[in-house]
Amino acid sequence: MEIERPLEGKKILVTGGTGSLGKTLVRRLLTGEIGVPERITVFSRDEAKQHFMRLEYLHRTAATDEVIYQNSQNVLQFRIGDVRDPAAVAGALADTDVVFHAAALKQVPSCEYFPYEAVLTNINGAANIVRAIKELRLPVETVVGISTDKACKPINVMGMTKALQERVLLEANRDLAHCRIMCVRYGNVIASRGSIVPLFVEQVRNRQPLTVTLPEMTRFLLSLDRAVDTVFAAIRTGRPGETYVPKVAAAKIVDVAKALMGGEELPIIFTGIRPGEKIHEIMVSEEECYRTVERGDYYAILPVLPEIRGEAEFTPALETEYSSKDQNISGDELKELLRSAGGEIERFLTAAG
Repeated sequence: MEIERPLEGKKILVTGGTGSLGKTLVRRLLTGEIGVPERITVFSRDEAKQHFMRLEYLHRTAATDEVIYQNSQNVLQFRIGDVRDPAAVAGALADTDVVFHAAALKQVPSCEYFPYEAVLTNINGAANIVRAIKELRLPVETVVGISTDKACKPINVMGMTKALQERVLLEANRDLAHCRIMCVRYGNVIASRGSIVPLFVEQVRNRQPLTVTLPEMTRFLLSLDRAVDTVFAAIRTGRPGETYVPKVAAAKIVDVAKALMGGEELPIIFTGIRPGEKIHEIMVSEEECYRTVERGDYYAILPVLPEIRGEAEFTPALETEYSSKDQNISGDELKELLRSAGGEIERFLTAAG
C-alpha cells in the first residue's frame, strides 16, 4: 500500500546530513514533495560542513523553486554529534518521527586501512539508533538505513560493515513493532564526493592521463536525485525489513572515461585494482533472488528472517544476481546519464560538447 504524503507534519532526523546524499536529501525534503515536515534536523560531527550548509539555506528565499518555506531556517535545524556516541544519538532521536540514517565511513581504501573505525561508525552507529529507540521507548515511526551495493556479497571492509549495518537495522523489526525499519541499496553516485567521475573531470580539465584500475571494471551509475528517489520509494511503499534497490544503468569505467573526454584524445592508464575493490558490483545476490519482488522501478528484497517476512505468497522478480557486468551502456546513452547528475558534471559535458 502506498502512503500519499508520508512526511506531512513529521519531525525528521538526517544522520550524516552534510554528506553528498544527505545534502540532496535535505534539499528534496524541503520541497515538501512527499509531505511538508514540521522539522528537519541535520545530525553530523563536522561543524564546518554544518556551518556552510546553514549559511547556504539562510541565503535562500521562498522565491526559489526548491524551498517552499517563508523561513526555511526555522524548519531546518543542525545538531553536532557522532553516531558512535550513544548519548548523542539518544538525544538527537528524542521527539523524532522519521530517521534517515546516512552517516557512514564509505571510502573503500580508508576502511581497508582503518577497519575498526568502519566498525565503530557503520555498525555501532546503526546499533546505537536501534538501542536508543528500544531502551528509551522512543516513538520513532520509521527508520531508513542508507546502504550500498558493496554490502551485497562483500569482499571489502566497507561492504562488510554495511552488510552488518543492514542486518542490525532490519532485525530490529522483531522487537520494535511500532517502528518500520527498512534499508536502501544503490550503486556509484555519479557526483558524490570522492567518486570516480569528479576525478575524471579534473583529469580531463588538466589534460592529464585518465586513471582506471582495470579495463573490465564496471559499476552501477545513478544521480544523487535518483538515490533520493529510492529513499522516497521505500518511505512510500516499503514494509518492515525490506531493502529497496533501484533499477539503474551500469557501464564499464573505461567507457565512462571516454564519455567524459568529449572530443579530446587523452591516454588511459590502468593502475591495477585497489585494496578491497571489486571488478563488478552486485545489488541483489543469487541467494537473495528467491525473496526479491518487483515494485515498479525498484526491486524490494524481502527480509531474511521468516518471522519478519511473514507468510504472504510472492513471485520472485529475478532468476539470477543483479550485477553491473550485465547490459552495460555506452556512447550517447552514457553521456545522457552522466548529464543527469546535474551541477558541475552537466556543465562540464555541455561545454565539452
